[in-house]
Formats: sequence, C-alpha cells, structure tokens
Amino acid sequence: MRPPDGYSVAPGSVCRLKRSLYGLKHASRQWNQELTSKLVAYGFSQSTNDHCLFICGSGADFVALLIYVDDVLLTGPSMDLLTDVKLHLDGLFSIKDLGAARFFLGLQIARSDVWSSPSSKQLSQDSGAALFDAEPYRRLVGRLLYLGFTRPDISYCVQQLSQIIQHPCEGHWHAALHVVRYLKGTPTTGLFFPASNSFQLRAFCDADWATCSDSCRSLTGFCVFLGDALVSWKTKKQPTVSRSSAEAEYRIHAPVPLFCDNKAALHIMANPVFHERTKHLEIDWHIVHNQYKSGFVAPSFVRSRDQLADIFTKSLSGPNFLSLLRKLPLFALPPSSPCGGVL
Repeated sequence: MRPPDGYSVAPGSVCRLKRSLYGLKHASRQWNQELTSKLVAYGFSQSTNDHCLFICGSGADFVALLIYVDDVLLTGPSMDLLTDVKLHLDGLFSIKDLGAARFFLGLQIARSDVWSSPSSKQLSQDSGAALFDAEPYRRLVGRLLYLGFTRPDISYCVQQLSQIIQHPCEGHWHAALHVVRYLKGTPTTGLFFPASNSFQLRAFCDADWATCSDSCRSLTGFCVFLGDALVSWKTKKQPTVSRSSAEAEYRIHAPVPLFCDNKAALHIMANPVFHERTKHLEIDWHIVHNQYKSGFVAPSFVRSRDQLADIFTKSLSGPNFLSLLRKLPLFALPPSSPCGGVL
C-alpha cells in the first residue's frame, strides 16, 4: 500500500493508521464491531444464535434488523419505529435508503394478498457409463444446493444427486438436468410467509429406513414451522445404520421437537424400559427423554398422509407431491409490491 499523494514518507518508514480504511483485511470486521456497538447502544439486542440478527422491543413495538456486511434488512409492524431507526442510523453513518426490499442476497422478495417437482427415483452408484468430465456435474449440483435455500421441493432430489460427486455417471447427469427442467418450469415458485401473530413452533420428521442401496443407511427429513411459515428444513443421511424403521425415526428426535408418524418411536421416547433390541439407543434415548420430561419436546403422532416431512425423504407421485407443496406452503408468487426494507 502506497501513502496518499502529497504525503512524503522517509525511506524505511511506514504510516500508522489511526482509523480503518476500506479494503483492508480487517476493515469488514472493524465495521461490524462499530455497527454492533451503535445498535446495542440504541437498544437492540444481538441474537445469540445468529450474530447478524438484532431485535428491539416486542409486540407492536418490535423491530428486527438483519446485517450482511453493509447491507441491512429492517422489518417490524410499526412504520414510525422503522423510520426512527433509519434516521438514527443515517445520523451515524449516512445510509442509503433503498426503500421496500425487492432483492436481498440474491433472493427476490414479493408481497401478495392472495395465495396465489417431479419426484426423483432412487439413485445408486452405478447409473450408466461414467462421465468423461465430472466437473460440469459438480458445478450444477453446487448451484442446485444454493437454489435449495428457497426451494424445499428439490431438497430430496439434490440430496440424492450430491451423494454421487466423485464418480458421476450419465444417469446422474440426466437426473440433474431433470431437476433443472423442473426449476425452469416453475421460476416464480417460492416460500409463502403468511401474515400471522402466531409464534408457535411446530416440526415434522420422517425417516426412510435403509433405502440407500450402497450403505443401507436411512434418510432423515424434517421441516420446522414458525406459525404457518416454513423456516427450516433438511434432508440428510443418518450417520449410522438403523436396525428398524422405529430406530430410524427415533434417531431424528434428538435435535428438534417433531411430529412423527411412527408410534414405536414415540413409545420408545416415553417408555424408560430398554430391551435387547434397543439397548444400543441408550445415549440417544437419554437426550430425547430428558427433553420430553422437561416439557421441551411434545411428541405427537401424525398420519402418514399428513406427514409433511415425506417430501424430504422419498420419491412421491405427482398428486402427493403437489399436495405437500401447498401445505409447506410453496406457491407461485405473482410480481407485485414487495415487502420489508433495505438500507
């Protein structure tokens, strides 16, 4: 780095910075510390789960602020409070108000007053001749993983495709293109977040027992709702081999409270008795049973046809797939006035 024009420095000497400069290695970190201190001084509390999230007040006076480097997403029920926060930040940093949010971190945000995939067959390691160049397949799967952040309907398909990264075959490439064609046919489909005062946390879980033809490991799928809004979902292969469908479904109760369609797994959670077929589950049982006794986990049985997590663990017929999409809820969003605000 050269000194600024008009400032002469003797040979062998350097300039000592008293303030951070844009472009330096630690500039973004120092900016984050400065912004955080100002927000905390204003009355915001920094989330312990996500340090980029700041909240202030509650009820009608609630304000949430999300930071990504120097982009800020601001939301809350009171426009007067949002205006006060923006004026305060503008007095400190001279911000640029971009108005209602249309795009944030590559995601389109739209508002609508109305509610306005194909299934994937099980893939194995051997699905045709090996690809001469696997790099395009890997890049495509990487892009599909990114799109999956807002498209839970492709979570199961992408999980299957991502298992075959090292040596993909022609069948895997055609399956990936099938997902691309599905996405191209549904370009406006996105998550719907209905306006609601409900903050009840609900979750659904499912496991497809020993369906992997190569490792016999089970597939875990779950989705979590805050009110009627889908806020988290995942499709993941279990790290161990389960000996029964009850064991496969029980292993996924440890991280989150869930609705389950396997009564045997629910009985294991509530019953403190082990027998020879379930002794190897002792550690998982203690984790889940302690949460159950403390009241943090409220297990409930749900019929398989109402199990929303089915879409994350198995291939479904067209009607069943579309039915679950509407329950997630996932809809085609018409272009209209956006919501939120970006600074």
